Amino acid sequence: MRVDILTLFPEMVEHALAESIMGRGREAGLLDIRCHHIRDYTLDKHRKTDDYPYGGGQGMVMQCQPLADCLKAATEGEPVYTVLMSPRGAAFNQAKARDLLSRGRVVFICGHYEGIDQRFIDACVDEEISIGDYVLTGGEIAAIAITDAVCRMVPGVLSETASFEDESHFSGLLEYPQYTRPEVWEGVSVPQVLLSGHHANVAAWRRAEALRITRARRPDLFEALELSKADLKLLAKLDEEEQP
Repeated sequence: MRVDILTLFPEMVEHALAESIMGRGREAGLLDIRCHHIRDYTLDKHRKTDDYPYGGGQGMVMQCQPLADCLKAATEGEPVYTVLMSPRGAAFNQAKARDLLSRGRVVFICGHYEGIDQRFIDACVDEEISIGDYVLTGGEIAAIAITDAVCRMVPGVLSETASFEDESHFSGLLEYPQYTRPEVWEGVSVPQVLLSGHHANVAAWRRAEALRITRARRPDLFEALELSKADLKLLAKLDEEEQP
């Protein structure tokens, strides 16, 4: 998987993506993540990448030329799926992460100031993506988050596929609770089913807990689920247990 990130703060992005699982994936040659400094492509002697907005208003707007030249250099002129980090973009989720993974190579553009000249967006951007209904200072944090979410699914980056397939959102469910040693902490014991060694019972408990948590915390996700007969039985049992 190759990811190119166009940014005004390459050191910030590089540092975050050189650690932990992303760092190990890069060292193993499974991930090719490259940061490109937009200022390196400005024609202004002061390395200026922004200017005042036409029509007036607050703040500054990033100019087309440095962005376009940086993108051209990063992609070597080849067509590559290009994503702009933007608060007005479509909401990022696990399905979108899988879609970006399937493309094999993606460019992320980190905006700043009051935004980017719309002409560059119209000419060069395939999609705008947001990581939530709030505004960040720039697109770097969003690009780091999305890169992590996508690249951790590359085969070999995690030791086992199940490492991410059981996690929240991958299957549409929030993740079940996890426990580790000691068996008793502060007087609270690990659920006995997890100590039973009975794999089918453990799997059923985890599925039931995932259903319970998703129904309680994210009814929007729960409503979208296609529940099996086994799921309905688990939910009925949960409802019985929760009766006063």
